[in-house]
Amino acid sequence: MSNIDRIVETEIFVGGAARPASTGATYELYNPARPSELVGRAAAASAADVNAAVEAAHAAFPAWAELSFEERARRLREVAKALTADAEDVNYRSRLFSREHGKIARETLLEMSRLGDRFLQAAAYGERMAIDETMGPAPVGPAFDTIVTRQPRGVAALIVPWNWPLSILGAKLPQALVTGNTVVVKPAENSALAPMLTLQIIARMLPPGVVNVLTGSSREIGDVLTGHPLVRKVNFTGSVAVGKHVMKVAAENLTPVTLELGGNDAALMLEDIELNNAVFDRMYWGAFGSSGQICMALKRMYVHESRYDEVVEGFTAACERAVVGDGLLPETTMGPVNNARQLKVVTDMIAEARAKGAEVRECGQVPDEALYSGGGYFQKPALVYDADPGLSIVREEQFGPCLPILKFRSDDEAVALANDSDFGLCSSVWTPDPERALRIARRLEAGYTYLNGHGPMAQDGRGPFGGVKNSGIGRNLGYDGVLAFTEAHSISGPGGFLL
Repeated sequence: MSNIDRIVETEIFVGGAARPASTGATYELYNPARPSELVGRAAAASAADVNAAVEAAHAAFPAWAELSFEERARRLREVAKALTADAEDVNYRSRLFSREHGKIARETLLEMSRLGDRFLQAAAYGERMAIDETMGPAPVGPAFDTIVTRQPRGVAALIVPWNWPLSILGAKLPQALVTGNTVVVKPAENSALAPMLTLQIIARMLPPGVVNVLTGSSREIGDVLTGHPLVRKVNFTGSVAVGKHVMKVAAENLTPVTLELGGNDAALMLEDIELNNAVFDRMYWGAFGSSGQICMALKRMYVHESRYDEVVEGFTAACERAVVGDGLLPETTMGPVNNARQLKVVTDMIAEARAKGAEVRECGQVPDEALYSGGGYFQKPALVYDADPGLSIVREEQFGPCLPILKFRSDDEAVALANDSDFGLCSSVWTPDPERALRIARRLEAGYTYLNGHGPMAQDGRGPFGGVKNSGIGRNLGYDGVLAFTEAHSISGPGGFLL
C-alpha cells in the first residue's frame, strides 16, 4: 500500500483540539469498491462527548457572537482560501474520500472546491446582514422609529449525510458561522475520514469551541445531540424517517429545525425539446452523477409521447457510455453504491420491475469484470422503459443508478404526474420556450425547478434550497439559508428618537 493510501485514523474535535472519544472506541471504514479493504478508523463518540462538544460551543458563543458581521465574514474568507491552499493536501483528501465513499475522483475534487466557494458566498451575505432594517413613522397609526436586527440563535447542531457531505455542509456551516452561531457538526458514520480532516482545517482557524466535530453512530449520539437543551438550532439532511424522528426529539425543547429530506424528482421532457448529445449528457449526469446518490437527482423521467422513442434512444446511448468501476481510475464515470443496504434498495426495485413484466436495460461498460462481480457494491445504470406508475421505482426514491421513463400526452397530464408524489424537492422542465418553461415550473410542487438541466451542475447556489411535502421544512443556501440561523429582533422608540 502506498503512503497516500495508508490506513487513516481520525479523532473527534472538541474545544479547539483533536482527541480520542471518551471511551477510546473507534469503528472501521471500508472501500465500497473492495469491501474487504480497510480505509481507516474513526473515533466513535459517546454521549459524554456530545455534552462536551455542546458545552464547548456554548462557552465559545458569546465572544463569537459579539464579533461584527464584517469580522466574521473576513474570517470565513480566510477559511475559504485555506481550504484549497495546499494542492497536495486537497488531492490527498479527495483520494481518501473516493476510497471511503466510492464516488469518482472528479466528483470528490469538485466537492472539495465547492466548500470554499460556499464560504465566500456566505461571507458576502454576512456583509448584507450587517445592515439593519429601519422603519420611520408610518403614514397612519402610532408614530414609531423601529429597527429590525438579526441575532444568532446560539449552538447549532449540523447533521450531514454520506452522499455529498462537504457540499451539503457548505449549505449549513458557513451560514451558521457568519451569523454568529457556534456549531457541533455530525458527519455521517460511513463518510467520516476526509470530512473530519477538512473540518479540522476550518476549526483550527477559528477560536476554540466555535467548530466542534463528532463522528460515530447516530443511534448512539443522534438523540443526545438533537435533544440537548443547549442546542438552539438543528439543521439535518437525510432520510424522511430519520428527519421526522429528529423533529420529534427537537420538539421537546422547542428547538427550531431545518430538514432537507428525500426527493423523487420529476423531469418533464416536452414535445419541443431540442435533442443532441450535449442534452443527453446533461440528462445522464442529472440522473446518474454520484451513482444516482444525490437528493436532487433526476429520478423520474416523463417524456411527451411524440418524442418518447427519440429520448429513449439518445438517453440509453448516453448511459451505455458509462464506465463503471473503481472511482479512482480516470476513465471511470460511475463508482459503486456507497453501502450494501443502499445497493439492496436499488437491486430490489430493479428486480420488482422485472418480475412485473417491465422492460429493464442495464447499460454501461465494465472494464474490470472481476472487480464488478467481486463483492463490491456495483450496479450499472438501469433503465425501466414505459414504467408502470405503481412500481416502487416510480413511487419511491431510488437513491442509486436506476431510473424509470414514462410517457405523457399533455402539459396538464405531465404536471399532474410530477405532482403525484409524497416528495417535492426538485423538478425540471426541458423546452426551448422560456415562457412555457416558467409557466409549467410555477405549477410544480417542488422547492427548486431546473430548466433544461437537472441536479448540482444546473443549480444556482444563490437560490434557497429545500423541499415541500415529505422533502422537508425550511431552506438552506441563498439569503434564506443565512436567515434561518438567526432570530429577528425588533427595537422601537418614539418617532424621531432613533431615526
